[in-house]
Formats: sequence, C-alpha cells, structure tokens
Amino acid sequence: MLVSEYIDNYLKNYQNYKPHWNYEDGCVLMGCRRLYEVTGEKKYLDFIIRYLEPVIDNDGTIKNYETDKDNIDSFNSGKALFIAYKETGDEKYRKAIEFLIKRLMAHPRIKSGNFWHKDNYPNQVWLDGLYMAQPLYMEYETLFNDKKNYDDILNQFKNVRKYMFNKEKGLYYHGYDDARIQLWADKETGLSKNFWLRSIGWYMMSLIDVIDAMSKEMTEYCNYFCSLFEEAVSGILRYQDNETKLFYQVVDHPEVQGNYTETSGSAMIAYSIMKACAIGVLDREKYAVKGIEIFDSIVKYKLILENGSLKLSDICSVAGLGPGKERDGSIEYYLSEKIVSDDSKGVGAFMMAYSQKLLLENA
Repeated sequence: MLVSEYIDNYLKNYQNYKPHWNYEDGCVLMGCRRLYEVTGEKKYLDFIIRYLEPVIDNDGTIKNYETDKDNIDSFNSGKALFIAYKETGDEKYRKAIEFLIKRLMAHPRIKSGNFWHKDNYPNQVWLDGLYMAQPLYMEYETLFNDKKNYDDILNQFKNVRKYMFNKEKGLYYHGYDDARIQLWADKETGLSKNFWLRSIGWYMMSLIDVIDAMSKEMTEYCNYFCSLFEEAVSGILRYQDNETKLFYQVVDHPEVQGNYTETSGSAMIAYSIMKACAIGVLDREKYAVKGIEIFDSIVKYKLILENGSLKLSDICSVAGLGPGKERDGSIEYYLSEKIVSDDSKGVGAFMMAYSQKLLLENA
C-alpha cells in the first residue's frame, strides 16, 4: 500500500523533466508501461497517452524532438510508443516509432559499429546508451522489420563485452573512448576508470529488455544475450551490501568515505533480476528472492517520510564523463555529484521493479 500510494502521488504531481523530448521522462513512462502490462490498471496507460498525445503529430513527427542533435538518450521515451500504438491503434504512434528508427539508423557510430553517445561525446560508448536505444531497436525489429537487423544489435553488445568488461571484477566500465583522446580514458584501452552503479543498472536493464523483446525462435541470439545477462548478474551480486542488500554508488569501493548505497542503480538491478525470473532467463527458485529483497530494502531504507510526504531518497542526480576536464571518472567525481530525492531516473526504475515484484507474487 505504501508503494502504491507513493507512485500514485508521484504521477499525480509529475511535471515533465525538460520541455523537449528527453530520456528522464522516458524512465517514468517505462515505469507506467511495465505497471500497465502487469496490472492492467488504466491509470498507467492514461499517463502515457497524456504525455504523448500533445507532442506527436499525425504524420509521426515528434514536435519537441531536438532534431539538430544526435543524442542516443533521445530514444528512451520512444519505448512508450509501442504500448500507445498497441492499445489505441492510432497510426501516429506507429509513425512516430518510424520517425525514431529513421534517426537511429542515421546515428553516428564508432568504427566497430556501435552507436556513439552524443554529438558532444563523439566516438564514445557509454553503458547508459545501450538502455536508451537497444530495447527500442529490438522491439521494432521483432514487430515491424522481420528481424533484419538482429545482427547489428548483437554486434553492438558483443563489442561492449569485448571492450568494456573487466573479467577479474565481473563488472563493466562506465565508458569507452574509441578515439582514446578523452582525459578520462585510458590511453591504451580507452576505458574510464571506475564502475558506476547506475551505468551497470542501465546495462542490465538493456539486456533483459532486449531478451524480452526479441523473437524466442532466434535461439542462438537469445542464448548469447542470456549468457551475457547471467554473467552480469553473477558479477554485480558479488558487491551487494550484506546489511542493506543494496549496492554502492561506486560499486567496488564501499570502504571509501562518502560512498553510499544508491537507489536508482539498486532498483534497476532489482527490476532486471525479477524480470529475468519472470521470463525464464534466471532460475526463479534461486534468484527471485534476491530481486525481491533488493526491492524491499529500497522500500525499507530509501522510501522515507519527510514533512508528511513520502520521498524516494539517495538518488544520484546525474553522472557522466567529460566533456573536456569535467567529470573525470574518478571515485571522487562520482561521489561529488548531487544526491537527490524523487528524481525520475530513480522513480522510473523503482516503478519498473515494483511491476516485476507484483508479477512474481501474483503468478
């Protein structure tokens, strides 16, 4: 009841994160999509339609899209278009998906084929970007394009595994600079210095949502993605805090002063594990309890009563790499970013995780 009350109030009072089409709003839209898919409660679909309706033209143009920028983040909100089209049958939502896919196909790439992050982060792959674009790409390919570009999606994940995974730690680095010129990047490997929790959360959500969206008839592809996910789960669970069952902002350095158990990344991991149990990627008997305990710990430690209102606390406001001398990828940098409450990135992931808990408990 506490969680439902918090989500209802949050949605009731929600104001768009930015005036233009943005990924932060997309996190809340995806929280609504997942809750609608699990519960069938119309209030979640209504939120999505209220958001989309004013900004989608009949020809599918997204009116407030920043068409002068190549920004991988801008694809995240597009995932809500699939449920809008499915439930309303309005062709403008299908056309808006095509609008985004056309932009995605023209998006700049690094030499080995991955979409790069943004115009002002050229030749860079961040884990964040996998979640922003790949599930949308996979859902489109499965539903509307006869799976023609599955190999492209597969290749992009293979490259991330090749270039960004630390086998000893079992973790993925936040960023990779293919040009090896950024100040935060190792001159030999191109890698950033540390393991940021939310970036790993983005990665795990990207994998499980891609698996969910793909055709299960494509067994070889599905097996590869499942193996990546199982490896990522095995890696991150090594760093779970014994007391709170949550995960630290800088994942592998709980001993550093100022490090803290961060809410958004922990919620993303909870969502990913529980969803993997629900769709048969992970053994339910073994792992469902893990996902549920992470979610329940977020409720216990992070959903707090403040001045008579519930707040979802300890969310990292934002973190990135560069440009220039800014945001150098050090431990000190990640711990210097503002810690906030009720940010859409954390609440959206919390909603997604809650949907999967409801699904597991009611199955």
